[in-house]
Amino acid sequence: MINVQNLTKIYRTDDIETTALNQVSFTIKKGEFVSIMGPSGCGKSTLLNILGMLDQPNGGSYTFQDMEIAGLNERARSAIRKKNIGFVFQNFNLIDELSVFENIELPLIYNNISAKERKERVNAIIDSVDIAHRANHFPQQLSGGQQQRVAVARALVTAPPLLLADEPTGNLDSSNGNEVMELLCALNDAGTTIIMVTHSAHDAGYSNRRINLLDGQILSVENVGVNVAV
Repeated sequence: MINVQNLTKIYRTDDIETTALNQVSFTIKKGEFVSIMGPSGCGKSTLLNILGMLDQPNGGSYTFQDMEIAGLNERARSAIRKKNIGFVFQNFNLIDELSVFENIELPLIYNNISAKERKERVNAIIDSVDIAHRANHFPQQLSGGQQQRVAVARALVTAPPLLLADEPTGNLDSSNGNEVMELLCALNDAGTTIIMVTHSAHDAGYSNRRINLLDGQILSVENVGVNVAV
């Protein structure tokens, strides 16, 4: 599904040049659950933004489902992103003025889905994440764990093949965090490819493979607890 070769990202100001990613290479197959780990400032979020087509690399190749993404303009990346990638964030990023149903429905509106189909899709997805009983509530009326379930439902309502999660349990207590991780595992078992950035070794333990970053470079890739070649 994803092939990254010699990916480089450099941030420049008038006085400083910072290399966020330095010749990063790896592949991710359809159906994998991969975690990206490393200390703050190692390049995790930069990498996730590039994989999510929110940012561009300065060098290297990024192919997604056999399409070369590096070098595409924002309009082209946006068109691919809307149909193929769902995002889950640490801070949930729900809209307080919209109900649970309306928050989940929003990506379908952006994709010009009919009202009838939107209703069917939202009802199906809120059942699957066990939040249907809160459909008419607003985000501030929900617990953190419930808000993250809504965020996951919103990310999945367009049925994207790839889900990107940025510290999805970072604002949750251990009990709610474990519930969200179990939900992600269930989604992965159902066929969704997941890439998750995390500081938590516990959360990374739910994934099939771990990419360990330091100073913008890959230190190792761990597969079922055994170090393997990048």
